[in-house]
Order: sequence, then structure tokens, then C-alpha cells
Amino acid sequence: MQEYISKQQQILRPAEQIFAVISRFDNLTPAVADRVEEWQADEEHCSFKAKGFAVRLRMDERVEPKHVKIVGDQGGVPVDFAFWIQLHKVSDVDTRLRLVLHVELNMMMKMMVGSKLQDAVDRIAEGIAQAMNR
Repeated sequence: MQEYISKQQQILRPAEQIFAVISRFDNLTPAVADRVEEWQADEEHCSFKAKGFAVRLRMDERVEPKHVKIVGDQGGVPVDFAFWIQLHKVSDVDTRLRLVLHVELNMMMKMMVGSKLQDAVDRIAEGIAQAMNR
């Protein structure tokens, strides 16, 4: 299983406040709905289409205010993966965020999409940080 780790991002908010947002898919609707097709979300699950592919995800684990783990839901993703959003509380108003993607790719897929996955993980982390710092 390959691991892709984002660059650490600083968010000038309490970890508890960030966790309250990232631990529910329905809280992400304002940030995501206009970037994908057919976005649907509740607290535990979300589904959408990206580049014509249907994706279904679910919250697998939550440890407040430290991390959430997201996985594919009911065959909703063609590869085995786990996506962690990790929070580290530095102070009451300084939290560090990092994303970790564990994904099972064969060697050919790793060569084709590995660098794109790393870029995507970095961009997602940066986007979350920018949105939370507003």
C-alpha cells in the first residue's frame, strides 16, 4: 500500500472547531458542491461524480479533535484506500493539518498517477487550510 502525505498546513483556529467541520460530510457541501457533479451528503456518507466516475465515501473513524478517516463506501471507489485528515493542536488558536492517503496501486498505476495523487493531497490540504483561515 502506498502512502501520500501532504505538506503540513497551519490553521489559526481551535482544533475542535476544525474537527466539527471536517467530521461531517454535510458540512463540506458549501466548499465542494460546485466543484463536482451530483454532490449528495449527510453526516456519515457522500456521493458525487468526478470526471464521469461515481464516487461514494463514508466516515470510517473519528477521534475528536485529532483525526477523521474516510474510506470508499459500497464499492464506490475502484481502489482500496483510506484517507486521513489529521489535526495537531499547537495552541488554542493554532492547529496544524495534514492529510495522509493510503492507497493500493499496482506498479503501473503508481507510475501513472503517483505524482498526481501527491499533488492532489497537497492541494486539498492547502484548500482546507485556506477555507478554514477565512
